[in-house]
Amino acid sequence: MNYGYPIRNKGLQKKIKPGETVIHVLLFLAGFISIFTTIGIVFVLGKDAWLFFRLPEVNLWDFLTGTSWQPHINKFGILPLFTSTLLTTAIAMTIAIPLGLAAAIYLSEYASQKARKIIKPTLELLAGIPTIVYGYFALTMVTPLLRSIFGANIVEIYNTGSAGLVMGILILPLVASICEDSLSAVPRTLRDAAYGLGATKLEVAIKIVLPAALSGISAAIILGITRAIGETMIVAVAAGAGPNLTLNPFKGAETMTGHIVRISGGDLSYDSIDYNSIFAIGLFLFLITLVLNIISQRIVRKYREVYE
Repeated sequence: MNYGYPIRNKGLQKKIKPGETVIHVLLFLAGFISIFTTIGIVFVLGKDAWLFFRLPEVNLWDFLTGTSWQPHINKFGILPLFTSTLLTTAIAMTIAIPLGLAAAIYLSEYASQKARKIIKPTLELLAGIPTIVYGYFALTMVTPLLRSIFGANIVEIYNTGSAGLVMGILILPLVASICEDSLSAVPRTLRDAAYGLGATKLEVAIKIVLPAALSGISAAIILGITRAIGETMIVAVAAGAGPNLTLNPFKGAETMTGHIVRISGGDLSYDSIDYNSIFAIGLFLFLITLVLNIISQRIVRKYREVYE
């Protein structure tokens, strides 16, 4: 007779296998290394950025609002670099979002299993191409095409337009893959219920499946934006090598990542103010991506649908 005391059965107790212990330790080490690496990056950027901002020639307000980046005359306004970064990102997402979402809807709602097995790996193959190849593709293929369409006197050889267009092709597989996974995760019962009410396949995809997967789609878009902001080689090769405050996509302009590549690979000494400025730019980039990730997490939590 049991008088409220728990019954213990040694045969039902959980047995820890050696293989599971090894896996738990490896997962813990992976998480610890990731956190330690992030802390190390923040520490290095913060330390060197502090050395830059404490110089008498540098003012934080001028750094954030200045319209000229000319370190040789002590002008450190980041707006030209920031504006060109936003311009290339906007062009890239104009390509990646509609095409990626359309590809995801097709793969999730229209494509047959045979077509999915062919199209999806082919689409994801684009993400495996080195970005330096994309950069030279933008410079040698896309830029001449733009110059032939709009005129050589309008489109410069180095311009943010071609860099942004090719960057959109680079980000397209990322957006399409995550959006397709989100759409496929929507329960089949929602689709069947809509079909039972007489909805067409397009209406089901747009009015039922798409809103239900909104959290995953939003996360994919923000992840694509962060990927575009942090892209380096495409803009370093095709966008231009001089800070220029312009919103004209046919003009050359240097992005933040492109400037970091040019300065870090040049002949400047490690103790120069020009070299130390790249750590301030890197910290600014880190803060931008951090804010975008926080926004992404809030959107996911707000619009997440839980199905039972």
